[in-house]
Amino acid sequence: MKLCYQVATPDVAIAESVTAYQGPLQKTFGDLAALGYDGVELMTIDPGKLDWSEVKRTAADLGLVVGLVCTGEVFGQLGLSFADPDAGRRAEAIARVNGLIDFAASQNAKINIGRVRGQYLPGIPHEQTEEWAVEGFRAISDHAAPLGVQIALENVTIMQTNFVNTMADARRMIEMTNRSNFKAMIDVFHLNIEEKDIYQAIRDNADINIHVHLCDNNRRYPGNCGMDFPKIIQTFHDVGYDDLFCTEVFQFPSMEECAKRSIAYLAPIFEKVYGRKQKV
Repeated sequence: MKLCYQVATPDVAIAESVTAYQGPLQKTFGDLAALGYDGVELMTIDPGKLDWSEVKRTAADLGLVVGLVCTGEVFGQLGLSFADPDAGRRAEAIARVNGLIDFAASQNAKINIGRVRGQYLPGIPHEQTEEWAVEGFRAISDHAAPLGVQIALENVTIMQTNFVNTMADARRMIEMTNRSNFKAMIDVFHLNIEEKDIYQAIRDNADINIHVHLCDNNRRYPGNCGMDFPKIIQTFHDVGYDDLFCTEVFQFPSMEECAKRSIAYLAPIFEKVYGRKQKV
């Protein structure tokens, strides 16, 4: 397993709402490597503005892996989704995500699908929304498959979208999409709100889960509030999950403090449960 932190690439507009470390990549990667993280998850919108070789080299020189490319701001800052009633905007959303898949392939990373999937809208039958979304899921999966990129559909709370809130919802979309590289990921913040039993949800969906987001139940850094992270992480271990865990939080009181406090709290838990040794 590897412990990662989310990083916004320079093409993402700096904003308090962005759940990632922000700034020039040499600095952000350097700060996180110095704190002892194993890797990063990249939030990006327009990877064409990035030097892909430099991103990969910078991470490698600092001993970091690039584990996943996050698509969240394709919806968050551009408003594009696979379920937009406008066919042109749906096509643009798919094209944007395919560009992120190409970038992810260059970094040997996965991608996730969060809010870019879209949502149910008044006046549009749910079946139509789901049909549009599945068309998008299949299109990006078929683009990603020959590149060796896995796609992780993220469960997201009703407070952010009304479409694919629970892991049961995610499983149904995965079955409808029917592509071997289209799986799910678990964000424990969303899981804590949407599931009756967070630990049973982890166990029940171990077969489709390929990535994990960590944050406390107030959307701040782990250890800030009430989540039982020793039990959560032990549950992931017990079901055989041994891939990336990424901290995704609101950056309060500051991104530097969040990154520092997150690893200070999580590292001893991962050492006890997984035998992970702190790098610094």
